[in-house]
Amino acid sequence: MVSELDKKIRAEERRGRGAVSNCAGRFEPYERVGIDDGWHQDMPRARPTHVAIENPRSVITRNSSPDIAFDRSINPYRGCEHGCIYCFARPTHAYLGYSAGLDFETRLIARPNAPKRLEQELSRPRYSVAPIAIGTNTDPYQPIEARYRVMRGVLEVLSRFRHPVTIVTKGTLIERDIDLLAEMAQAGLAHVGISITTLDADISRRMEPRVPSPKRRMQMIERLAAAGIPVRVMVAPVVPGLTDHELEAIMCAAKDAGANAADYILLRLPGEVAELFQDWLLEHVPDRAARVMGRMREMRGGDDYDASFGARMVGQGEFADLLRHRFAIVRKRLDLPRDLPKLRSDLFAVPPKAGDQLSLF
Repeated sequence: MVSELDKKIRAEERRGRGAVSNCAGRFEPYERVGIDDGWHQDMPRARPTHVAIENPRSVITRNSSPDIAFDRSINPYRGCEHGCIYCFARPTHAYLGYSAGLDFETRLIARPNAPKRLEQELSRPRYSVAPIAIGTNTDPYQPIEARYRVMRGVLEVLSRFRHPVTIVTKGTLIERDIDLLAEMAQAGLAHVGISITTLDADISRRMEPRVPSPKRRMQMIERLAAAGIPVRVMVAPVVPGLTDHELEAIMCAAKDAGANAADYILLRLPGEVAELFQDWLLEHVPDRAARVMGRMREMRGGDDYDASFGARMVGQGEFADLLRHRFAIVRKRLDLPRDLPKLRSDLFAVPPKAGDQLSLF
């Protein structure tokens, strides 16, 4: 029997990371636990980030979820170095044979051929245009994007094809691509969502350890808005008993920074995330752990999570209703719509290739 103490990774090894454990993925037949037998005398080092390369045959992922505003998305990377302990994408790492814990933050997959595959998919005669969402699973502007530039390549393809795109990110690397995004936004082809969980720099550093500070993300909103790019602030996730009291303050600060719209998403704890998040609470805010999980279960029908369409994003019950009411009041007071203007799809065109016969008109 593996004890809870054995499951935890030593603090030195997980310095700068969100998860405190690295339990085997749910599809793995064996549990591997590191034990200090006293023979290893070297000081443990922080776990480095490893990046593997994947060459997918297609990059556009389809979905038919009734409570999601898009039907297709692209993920330039698997796993996320940002290390947000609350990330609902963590369980997807189990499909790769990895843990949803530290592996999700340290064993990443880059897809450098994604721009080429995207160009092939958009060029198919039967392709039907609709906005592509990027950043809905893992962040396309996480730190490794500076080296691999997959997102930059994807944006260059979308720009050439005049294809609409929506992006959600916490990464400042998006500012590198303001040149492309501003041009696309001017044509009605691009929206950006900036996710802000808290204005408390200390809580942010512990809960999302490799994400730019809240103040820096507000600067991102300013710079994107100044370039004419429509920006929506995403108060996400709202953590009841820990960050929910900041809902109004975040929206006001984002409005002052130039945000054009606002939305919020309640904390989601699917699969392994529930245990990982509770371990994090007990380590970082033990005095509030019971309160946070008590509120969560109130809004999830007594469970850690409810995956029902329509409820998974906002919860149910009195506290969830109060949160919705508060959001509606401040949104109206700030004149912040929930949605940005609809993106255009009528400009889409497959660019000619070398040797193609050009039209006379």
